[in-house]
Amino acid sequence: MSDKMYDTIIIGGGPAGLTAALYCARASARTLLFEGEGYGGQIAASPRVENYPGFKAVSGNDLTSYLYDQALEFGAETEYAAVEKVELVQGGFAVTADGNTYTTKTIIIATGVKKRKLGLDNEDDLIGEGVSYCATCDGAFFKNADVAVVGGGSTALTDAVFLAKYCRKVYLVHRRNEFRGEIRLVEVLKKLDNVEFILNYVPHKLVGTDSLKSFEVRNTIDGSIKNLDVRGVFVAVGQIPDNGIFKDLIELDENGYIAAGEDCKTSVPGIYAAGDCRTKTVRQLTTATADGTVAAVNACEFIF
Repeated sequence: MSDKMYDTIIIGGGPAGLTAALYCARASARTLLFEGEGYGGQIAASPRVENYPGFKAVSGNDLTSYLYDQALEFGAETEYAAVEKVELVQGGFAVTADGNTYTTKTIIIATGVKKRKLGLDNEDDLIGEGVSYCATCDGAFFKNADVAVVGGGSTALTDAVFLAKYCRKVYLVHRRNEFRGEIRLVEVLKKLDNVEFILNYVPHKLVGTDSLKSFEVRNTIDGSIKNLDVRGVFVAVGQIPDNGIFKDLIELDENGYIAAGEDCKTSVPGIYAAGDCRTKTVRQLTTATADGTVAAVNACEFIF
């Protein structure tokens, strides 16, 4: 176990975690941030971000690199390691990562979520080249193009409404014969001339190597294949929170998200949740950085 007691340990190096590290370090809190996969989170893979205040356009990688450099400039420490366990100990918490244990007065959890993928061949290769998991992030790049949205919940329906403003044609692909999302959204979509429902179909194949050329879907009843001549596929089949190691420590909701409100406080004093990993209705880059700020300010108040 490290002899050094940190004021704050942040778990997760996406926009929420990096913002929290910046604010904590700038407040002279001894700050350590853990990231086990890659700094920047999901937005780092976006080739172009146009909806972050202050930047007309910036790559996700550049934006999160700026955040990372700012946090380090103010003295935050980082460890490229996956956190394995968090425990209550005398005077605070113990965090174990790669077999090493660190102690801290407060914890900010910013583990984000993972987008549930379609599971198709070359899906990863086509991310940013026709495959997207965020309509509000990337929809404007498909102006006047034909696209498909996959999913049947409110997120998929909302994405289809949003994309219909930009795209020539929007196919809404769902594996059942009716949607699970809000009826109000379904009624809105029915009135849009450029939206077509593709019901009782599931994703079958993404056609293309360097970029998406078309999208094949398979009928769940007779197995027939339909080819959609689209240049974009927007995946909205759910998200997976990565909060399993905290389930015996803090309260999670029925879907595995950390129960925390706009103050980012969890069920355990001294532990905060920031970004997409917590219960919330809007999950965007700006709301993640806002959470990082709120969590950091409250953590510093708890410490000092």
